[in-house]
Amino acid sequence: MKVLVLGIGNVMFSDEGVGVHFTKMIEKNYKFTHSKHSINFIDGGTLAIALTPIIAEYDYLIVVDCISSDDGEKGDVYFFDYEAIPNKISWDGSAHEVEMLQTLQMMELAGDMPKTKILGIVPNRIEPMSFELSNEIQKGALVMEKALLKHLDELGFSYEKVANFTLLDMAKEYQDKGIL
Repeated sequence: MKVLVLGIGNVMFSDEGVGVHFTKMIEKNYKFTHSKHSINFIDGGTLAIALTPIIAEYDYLIVVDCISSDDGEKGDVYFFDYEAIPNKISWDGSAHEVEMLQTLQMMELAGDMPKTKILGIVPNRIEPMSFELSNEIQKGALVMEKALLKHLDELGFSYEKVANFTLLDMAKEYQDKGIL
């Protein structure tokens, strides 16, 4: 089985980039092994539909992204099957979320969608041209990390922590690339 952990978001819009930052942080901080399965971590940015051929290559997809929740607080974390999206969850927090949902729906209709789980967090700050991450997102990322590692363990992956990068370290990498 080929597993893809796909981070979604715009890194130049503060908390909205958490999916990308989180995915890169996990990839740098852990070494994963499995006797039969492989795992890849990809920065999906805001590409949405352009990700279709990449996603279709995998058997199992974990999308990491911002979400909205009717009763959720900033920094709350949700982990659910795509086929069973809770009614209180929506993807209307930003333009890219709608596009990602549409991408998954199109892949589902075409029969190309792998089994999919969503690891989502409610953002606090979405500001254009900012790499700053809110305290709520930083605290929520710890919950996301535990949830993802537990799930990958359930899929049979072993992991070893090899570094201690934070979300802020990942955001600083983008800032230092000179995007601004």
